[in-house]
Amino acid sequence: MNKLGTDKRVQVVAALVEGASINATCRMTGVAKHTVLKLLKDLGCAAASYHDSRVRTLRVRRVQCDEIWAFVYAKQKNVTAEQMEQGAGDVWTWTAIDADTKLIISYTLGDRGAGTAQTFMQDVAARIANRVQLTTDGHHVYVDAVEDAFGADIDYAMLQKIYGAPSDAEMRRYSPATCIGCKTAVVAGDPDPNHISTSFVERSNLSMRMGMRRFTRLTNGFSKKLENHGHMVALYFMHYNFCRVHKTLRVTPAMEAGLTDHVWEMDELIALLELR
Repeated sequence: MNKLGTDKRVQVVAALVEGASINATCRMTGVAKHTVLKLLKDLGCAAASYHDSRVRTLRVRRVQCDEIWAFVYAKQKNVTAEQMEQGAGDVWTWTAIDADTKLIISYTLGDRGAGTAQTFMQDVAARIANRVQLTTDGHHVYVDAVEDAFGADIDYAMLQKIYGAPSDAEMRRYSPATCIGCKTAVVAGDPDPNHISTSFVERSNLSMRMGMRRFTRLTNGFSKKLENHGHMVALYFMHYNFCRVHKTLRVTPAMEAGLTDHVWEMDELIALLELR
């Protein structure tokens, strides 16, 4: 059985993290589809394991959290009960970003309900070693989840954006709604009003849509299986944290956070396969 060489693996992973679909990656690299999917699975699992073990004991001042929507196989309104049991339908990716280092602290896949919020916030709290200021959107499930995870040891505020819908039907389908105002609410502690913001995590959401074909709207590049969706998210965040130089910081988020002392090359990312 032939084993994919490191150079070819680098080509495949580079294509995937820059927003190419599986089929486009196969065409560009000449690697068979089942081989690309096997590499995605193995490296995604390795990336998730590395993140879980190494992105911990963080000294963080300000954290922003948000959820981003995608779907697997079909949108929720179009799936059967049997398909839902296999992971089809809407899937939300919850992310927490350090506003200073731009490090993705935690990510969780699931629905948009209270159970996923609890799991997500418990993981965020477990990775931070000090009291932080936290900002989320106005999604009500955050309140109990944050209290259960952090208790009283947090400065927490919600930022609720108010949107106005376009009057034109075509605009409603293809253009984002216009933000016409914001409301802030202090939930716990004493957060600094100047840093009640979700701008960085929302910009991270945009990067996710550009960097993962599965998140692109109105295309046929969506995920067909929940497992592959999760593997791609894990691989993307590993590359984002350790390999991708942030334009403002001029280093990677992991370097700024003190998790590494250099920019990871792609072959270092591939080498995570040997640690499994």
